[in-house]
Amino acid sequence: MQGKYRIGIVGLSPGRGWAATAHIPALRALSDVFELAGVANTSLASAQAAAAAFDIPRAFESAAALAASPDIDIVVITVKVQHHKEVLTAALQAGKSVYSEWPLGNGLEETIALAELAREKKALAVVGAQAIASPEVQFMRKLVADGKIGTVLSSTYVGSGFSWGDDVLQGDAYAMDNRNGATLLSVIGGHAIAAIDAVLGNIDQIGAVLSQRRRTVRIIETGETVEMKTPDHLMANAILRSGAPLSLQLRGGVPRGTKLLWEINGSEGDLRVTARNEHVPAVNISPLRVEFGRKGQDGYEELDVPDPFPIDAGDAVAARNVAGVYRLLADDLRHGTRTAPSFDHARALHEVLHAIEQSSETGKRIKVSK
Repeated sequence: MQGKYRIGIVGLSPGRGWAATAHIPALRALSDVFELAGVANTSLASAQAAAAAFDIPRAFESAAALAASPDIDIVVITVKVQHHKEVLTAALQAGKSVYSEWPLGNGLEETIALAELAREKKALAVVGAQAIASPEVQFMRKLVADGKIGTVLSSTYVGSGFSWGDDVLQGDAYAMDNRNGATLLSVIGGHAIAAIDAVLGNIDQIGAVLSQRRRTVRIIETGETVEMKTPDHLMANAILRSGAPLSLQLRGGVPRGTKLLWEINGSEGDLRVTARNEHVPAVNISPLRVEFGRKGQDGYEELDVPDPFPIDAGDAVAARNVAGVYRLLADDLRHGTRTAPSFDHARALHEVLHAIEQSSETGKRIKVSK
């Protein structure tokens, strides 16, 4: 294709939301590759407001109209999870390439249907599992593959999630209801498992307990108290396909202590990973501190992490790894490759999440589908 790829975004609000804080800065940093060509929201007036705020040339009356437009090459979906299937189906049926935010579907069944439709349409269908594009995650993957720490003996991952603590932004209140598909497990858990898979390989079997300790949550902007209807803690133990054991704990909210800690223990040394940005201690967002401890020596040394494609996105920390996914998407479109996280990859991640839910419900260890 000659020229830039024309992006149409579904679900863009001025001043707030993931599209505004991550996708827009990422696309502007890659303006030599992508062009913001259109936007669609729940109403034409809302789309027109977003188009004016971000200098986007065209506002569409609906997501279906945007998907059908010959002026759009790639449809980007940043709406709430419960609307993903409808919008993605329209875009894939229209023959467009798509970039859907994570989670892909509201549960495994929807995800399977979307992955099958993408395969049927032979579409380039990318999901926002942006931890895979993190320079630090890619660096760790190479270190492990090259034998830097020897044979992987075990791994421990402790993470936290912003929206499932005591306070929540009004725009995230919908995530307090399990039925809406954006949960501690699906969001924070999905990104954590994507990173673990990338570095250590897939999970073979898992035992898990999902717990809910909070019953209400306070809306930050209004002070209103709303009911929490979703787990706010995950405790899991798994066996990777390599045979190495994995301990995984996710906590709702942002604790005072260590907010992100990922340790990988090997026969020749250990890796330790923490977040550089304590305000966003998420493996898929924050720049990460990667440390190495050699067998037979005390302590850790911080490693220099190469970033082959640095971007200038100002203070938009969330844009860095999103831009990485966009870069992979562009390479796939140019070269016919499939390097960006795909809907099939999303299906595999959702199968792990489903296994965790099954284990918690039945009290049994679950074999993850292959």
